[in-house]
Amino acid sequence: MSGSPLVVREPEALELDQRDREGQARDRFVVPKDDSASGYAEVAYLAADSLGLQGVAVADEVRRELEDWATLAVEGHWAARTPWTDAHVALRGPMARIVGAREDEVVVMNSLTVNLHLLLASFYRPTPDRHRIVIEDAAFPSDSYAVRSQAAFHGYDPDEAIVRLAPRDGERLVRTDDVVEHLRRDADRTALVLLGGVNYRTGQLMEMAPITDAARSLGVTIGWDLAHAVGNVELSLHDLAPDFAAWCTYKYLNGGPGSTAGAFVHERHLGDASLPRLEGWWGTDPAVRLEMRPALTPVATADAWSVSCTSILSMAPLRVALGIVDELGMGALRARSVRLTGYLERLLTEELGDLCTIVSPTDPDQRGCQLSVAVPTDASAVTDRLRSVHGVVCDARPPDVVRLAPAPLYTSFHDVWRAAAGLHEVLS
Repeated sequence: MSGSPLVVREPEALELDQRDREGQARDRFVVPKDDSASGYAEVAYLAADSLGLQGVAVADEVRRELEDWATLAVEGHWAARTPWTDAHVALRGPMARIVGAREDEVVVMNSLTVNLHLLLASFYRPTPDRHRIVIEDAAFPSDSYAVRSQAAFHGYDPDEAIVRLAPRDGERLVRTDDVVEHLRRDADRTALVLLGGVNYRTGQLMEMAPITDAARSLGVTIGWDLAHAVGNVELSLHDLAPDFAAWCTYKYLNGGPGSTAGAFVHERHLGDASLPRLEGWWGTDPAVRLEMRPALTPVATADAWSVSCTSILSMAPLRVALGIVDELGMGALRARSVRLTGYLERLLTEELGDLCTIVSPTDPDQRGCQLSVAVPTDASAVTDRLRSVHGVVCDARPPDVVRLAPAPLYTSFHDVWRAAAGLHEVLS
């Protein structure tokens, strides 16, 4: 990158890596080798908003499960080193601490959208007068598909039932005041609110507390999609007290592609026999599960929403990943994240101000680690060249947004510098 004006700032990044070590565990993750022309041994990985890296210990953990399967077969349900029948139980504690919940409020199961449907089956209770679902206009497509299909399933026109909150004209971010004002104005017609804690496109961290408080005060059910928030920002779901939340684990939690997801149900709903659920074997009380009763005996925990046993091979990588995050703590990770993303913002503002525009909020309290950058050309072409020429891995959201997500666990300040320097050369 000798032609970049940022070359003089490389020593600064290297020095930051020497003295800023708190909250990072790069040596516990496998960073892909760099096969580009950059000259560096490893890629600069800034794509945790799509998929986190593999833990070094994952291969042995998966191998251990394969060995138990080979030697124990069906007896592994009780005799494996992590008995399969209760494998999800071992993940409950760390997951609850990461999202700031009580252990009985959290369950590890399924995938994100499956969990959303299971939760919506309980919490979306539409009536002819009150059947609208509020989402953000830039919601992740799967969330949009889920709520539209739920409305249609209950016999309502999705185009009328789904309300999409868009930013004001000329803006890219949704204002909290606008969300709250809409809820106050339309509460009599609104059955449920489902918003993303961190928006996948802009990186905006929603002000979850005032929105949740407003919904609850108006008698509107509220849930949060935390796919881009969990493992990224500090959460306090129990104290926040939404009705429910759901998240995936393959981004900032590094659970592996398609890894087992998580769900939260607030304690006020646990044990509520009047709440309908779609039920399956794994939601019944484990003390009587093998009695094969025809009617389910629910437990007064979030496990009551679980419908089937969880993939053992999927939980093995997640067990490693949650252990690392839980050990370091979200406080330390979030503090390092603020420093890393702040450094990226500084480089982009000072060195690329005339080449691109930062879409994400400038206030660190209003964003996670992700910076979304609007570029004046095809974003996918920019990310392709960043990878092939500079060894920088990030992603695009067409037509013009490049997403850069320095994950505190393994991204270095030098990686951040490489991303900024590479982006400068590509855009120039």
